[in-house]
Amino acid sequence: MTRSARWIRATAALATIVALGAGATAIFAASVAPVVRDPLASVDNPVGGKGRTLGLSRVTIPAGAQIALHHHSGTQIAYVARGVLSYSVKTGSVTVMHGPAGGSATIVRRIAAGQTGSISAGQWIVEQPGTIHRAANDGAAPVVIYLATFFPIGSPPSVPVG
Repeated sequence: MTRSARWIRATAALATIVALGAGATAIFAASVAPVVRDPLASVDNPVGGKGRTLGLSRVTIPAGAQIALHHHSGTQIAYVARGVLSYSVKTGSVTVMHGPAGGSATIVRRIAAGQTGSISAGQWIVEQPGTIHRAANDGAAPVVIYLATFFPIGSPPSVPVG
């Protein structure tokens, strides 16, 4: 199976998990549009990242949609381009940043284990593999997120946590 086919299969599996959520019913899935993850670019074995895939994706979360509890197999940067994301952490933590990278970004807040916080357009976080989290769009408009990922080659975009 090619890397592209694996990516499509993993993305389809994630969309199913995301649309149904933990313990949700098919009625919920039918009443809310699914979360869509569009892979935009990727490269295997970039310089300094042997055995890893460096990727860029866009995720669109429709109003009312939820992303089930999960973690990632590598480091991921998530930049909210549009909307407000409700982000809940079960284990680990994330620091919500605003502004450009390179030392001039400012800390907005920290979302620690057991907490839920909002991440607004123009804000970003770095997610580490040990951070178990979920997210939701509680607003009326879609949330659009750009993701830069640095995962082991062949890893799925998300690993569900039961």
